[in-house]
Amino acid sequence: MPEPAELVLTCEHATNRIPAAYASFFVGAETRLASHQGYDIGALAIAQQLGRAFGVTVIAAPVSRLVADANRAPRHPKTSGSELRGLLREQRAALLARYHSPHRAAVERCIRERIAAGRRIVHVGVHTFTPVLIGIVRKAEIGLLYDPSRRWETLLCQRWQRVLAAQLPGMRIRRNYPYRGVTDGLTRTMRERFADDAYAGIELEVSQALVERAPTNRRPWLTAIERSLGEILADA
Repeated sequence: MPEPAELVLTCEHATNRIPAAYASFFVGAETRLASHQGYDIGALAIAQQLGRAFGVTVIAAPVSRLVADANRAPRHPKTSGSELRGLLREQRAALLARYHSPHRAAVERCIRERIAAGRRIVHVGVHTFTPVLIGIVRKAEIGLLYDPSRRWETLLCQRWQRVLAAQLPGMRIRRNYPYRGVTDGLTRTMRERFADDAYAGIELEVSQALVERAPTNRRPWLTAIERSLGEILADA
């Protein structure tokens, strides 16, 4: 019988913090920083609630995605926001070395150590999404992103969707929505490092419309996410 799966929780867009060294670049960008463009509103609170429920420490990126987007590959043109477009190559390399690489390295190290110890890993990256993007209304409250070519991820997300839908009747739970699970992201990078039968990378996407309705401790949908994830892990 295989070892039970172990949960790893990450939050790549946890904060809109700007390091002091780069504050001058963002003067006048306060509205952008406070929006979904600066960070995933409410994602860290969701991740921390799940962390408390499962006894897991959340690995959270330390700065705004406009400084260094930990969910993008280092060479991606949008790894930093347009505010930092004027940085020299050496300055950009230094920024990524300090604020981008350490997060991704910490996640990989955590996963690698556990797999080496004989565990199978379910990595859940916690995100939120704006309910309207460029005038387009997103038609879901919760999304589960994964790679359909990886059998274990597919089975996990199919079951998670079913369990969540049963616990949250009337709520729209969709797979690979509002983004595709195979686009550039941290889970995609980890899939390149670890085998299908040892690693499952899932991005949990929650609409910010849900996040803004009530404080973290009064959210039935969050309780449902917690309970359903427990069921998935128990049977993984």
